[in-house]
Amino acid sequence: MTITFLTGSDVTNATTAKDLIAGFQAQNPDITVKVDSQSGGSSADNAVKTKLATDTMDDVFYYNSGSLFQALNADTKLVNLSDQAWAGTLEADFKRVVSTSKGLYGAPLGTSLAGGVMYNRDVYKRLNLSVPKDWAEFLANSQKIKAAGITAVEQTFGDTWTSQILILADFANITAQSAAWADDYTANKAKYATQPALASFEHLADLKKNGLLNADFASAKNDAGLKAVAEGTAGHYPMLSSLISTVKQNSPDKIDNIGFFPLPADNAADTRLTVWEPSALYIPRTTTGAKLDAAKKFVAFALSKEGCDIQNKDLTPSGPYVTSACALPKDVPSLLNDMTPYFQQKLTGPALEFLSPVKGPNLENIAVQVGSGISAAKDGAALYDDDVKKQAQQLGLKGW
Repeated sequence: MTITFLTGSDVTNATTAKDLIAGFQAQNPDITVKVDSQSGGSSADNAVKTKLATDTMDDVFYYNSGSLFQALNADTKLVNLSDQAWAGTLEADFKRVVSTSKGLYGAPLGTSLAGGVMYNRDVYKRLNLSVPKDWAEFLANSQKIKAAGITAVEQTFGDTWTSQILILADFANITAQSAAWADDYTANKAKYATQPALASFEHLADLKKNGLLNADFASAKNDAGLKAVAEGTAGHYPMLSSLISTVKQNSPDKIDNIGFFPLPADNAADTRLTVWEPSALYIPRTTTGAKLDAAKKFVAFALSKEGCDIQNKDLTPSGPYVTSACALPKDVPSLLNDMTPYFQQKLTGPALEFLSPVKGPNLENIAVQVGSGISAAKDGAALYDDDVKKQAQQLGLKGW
């Protein structure tokens, strides 16, 4: 019997698919898995939707979780996998972004990543600082670092995409205060110019207002920011955990100098780790009979011990797994282990893009204005609220 598996055409996805298939076929010699690949981006989104709409989808396919998954009409187009043994191993946040009220449809492949604050462990130890639990403690730590003659908070607006990390990484703190915020935002009932979301822009503005930034924040690049926090010329750097791979490449001897904590909320009780969930394996409803059984076996293999070993070999970890079936290798950068307690204590939340399709194209430019002191926090937030309108209207969302 032969089934087909649709995945990305990039080297990482191709290698992972090849090794998963080899391992699976070794255990299931009566089943052949044939790879079908496609490039990423919007063209892949359209191709997946077209294949599902025309009932020509492969027997198993690899695709995004979150808001892009929600656009797939899962209840009518995908196989409900909630009865699979591995379903009980999944983190609640991940279940949320591959489920509807009627079922669970995706199995994770790869690790999570998070947005938060990279910090230099040696600087913290030398100045006797503790990981801050709220925003006031973060500012107090930053002032002590500044007083020691070290850049308190590195920013790298020369790579404009980095300017928005602080705002995006704050989102789990928003949902800790308002669980329905993402749904209200999608329905045009919640705004960034009002609390609790306004705090994200206010915190970005605080850094410049308090003189905590590197002198070259307007032109510095991401690589330089990572080097600064690794070498201890900066105490903090708001960043994604996945960028530890760049540190491993550029400053391998400094990699364990970097720790990680969530962006602190105004109130410690609201501080959460904002998580970018991994993509997932899905099975379309057009896969039936013996092929459906084979497809389910293939998905289950990916979350077996052998499948997890292949993921650890082929995929670069950027955070904890969202399934207890897989464990990180022992030799991962210590930054990744800093994230684990937040998962264990259920102090995490998905990034906004997994809960809502609404994101304006100019967030990074608006964040540069606010982070540079050019625009006030409330003005920047209002600009962003206006920025998202066109995209929401293009998506045909109700209430816009």
